[in-house]
Amino acid sequence: MSDNDTRPTDAEIEAELKGVPEDMIDQPSANDEAALLREQLETAKQDVLYAKAETQNVRRRMEKDIADARAYAATGFARDILSVADNLARALETIPAELREDDKFKNLVAGLEATGREIEKIFGSHGISRIAAVGLPLDPHQHQAMIEMPSADAEPGTVLSEMQAGYMIKDRLLRPAMVVVAKKPD
Repeated sequence: MSDNDTRPTDAEIEAELKGVPEDMIDQPSANDEAALLREQLETAKQDVLYAKAETQNVRRRMEKDIADARAYAATGFARDILSVADNLARALETIPAELREDDKFKNLVAGLEATGREIEKIFGSHGISRIAAVGLPLDPHQHQAMIEMPSADAEPGTVLSEMQAGYMIKDRLLRPAMVVVAKKPD
């Protein structure tokens, strides 16, 4: 061993270990083993807690996905049937007042109106509601501005008329209302 090197040589280590029984060499003490076991137990406890938390998170996500699927299952069908409701409303709007009073057409008009009410009732039972638009400020989350029209009567940004009705399904937008919005007169 050199003067600068303080490490024992292999020969010195072997000389010190000559009186120690072989089965005690390289064996951890009972305290060391207990500490190691405690550490492993603590790690295992943490792993179990993390696994339980992850399982709960997965269960919650799955329950939310199932609830959303139930709540919004009609979305695709509702989007498709909106065009039918639009066409029915347009048909009713185009019937002149004199034909509405004509005995030949009264029952036809009454039937079309009843069909419109039934569609609205079915929409309501599935959480589908019409978006309010006319007279309200433009809401970009519910309204789609199609035209800006100068108006001295309404505040700029106010919806003047509705070109196509918008609908919500529960708390989600199904279709925005297409609207005409007021702007300052020139």
